[in-house]
This record gives sequence, C-alpha cells and structure tokens, in this order.
Amino acid sequence: MEKYTLSILVENSAGVLSRVVGLFTRRGFNIHSLSVGTTTDDKISRITIEVKGDVYMVEQVTKQLSKIMEVIKIKTLRDDELVKRGLVLVKIKTNAKNRGEVIEIANVFRANIIDMSTSTITAEVIGSDQKIGAFLNMLEPYGIEEMARTGMTALERGANTLKLDK
Repeated sequence: MEKYTLSILVENSAGVLSRVVGLFTRRGFNIHSLSVGTTTDDKISRITIEVKGDVYMVEQVTKQLSKIMEVIKIKTLRDDELVKRGLVLVKIKTNAKNRGEVIEIANVFRANIIDMSTSTITAEVIGSDQKIGAFLNMLEPYGIEEMARTGMTALERGANTLKLDK
C-alpha cells in the first residue's frame, strides 16, 4: 500500500469535516494523518488527509468527496510534487545528569526547547514524518512523558496551487 496526500478545499461551515471523515469511515478506509485550517479566505478551509491504499481506493474516495456539497476542490498530491510538514510537542524526562544530552539531541534536530523544569524538558520539532520519527526514537531512551502531534499539512511545490478559479 502506498501513502497518498489529498488536499481538499471546503466551505468553512459546521459539520463539513464530519462529513468528509465519515466518508472514509463508511468505506472502511483509515486516515493516517489529518490537518485542517482556514485559508486566506476565512470562508474556506483546507483539509490535508494522508491515507494508505491503492490508486483505485483514492479514485473512489475522490469521486465520493466531490459529491459532498461543501467540497470545492480536491487534488491528490504526489510526494515529489509537495512540501509536507508536521509538528510534535514532546515532554521528556530529564535530570541534572542527562539534561545536556537531551538539549544536544534537540539542537541536532533543530528543535525548540519551549519549557523546562527540574524533571522535564518540552521540545517542539517541525518536519517530515521521517525527521519527527527519528527525533522521537532518539528521545525514547530518556523517557517520553507526554506527546502531542499534528497531522501533516502540505502544499504543492513551485507555482502550482489549489485555489478557487476566478
């Protein structure tokens, strides 16, 4: 199974996200990653969905999504055509002996230390799935106390855009 990234413009109204996600649920397709936010026009939101499947499944979902009244535009993005980033906030157990090591790991991954106590460090890192995964793997031996992770969000590379036709 391959990973596909769907970029969807929708009307920014109550229940739209539920209808979009419900479509995946009804067909038994799992969403790997989900990110939603308004665009430059606060009446329109962009939904970025990553799914694992095959071409047929993606075509089927795209056709069904286009039938939802509030869906404005849909585009399936290939990995070589997009810039994709996610965010993770992670709280790591530390003590006086290993605090410097954890800070060094954060520096290597260009993570920001956003909070520190005598027993924990909270860091934020932005990047690809691979970068975030590698960062978390390096921190695992120290003990991850808590973690919050966003879904991936993506834009096409270059001059290509997903916007309303005027």
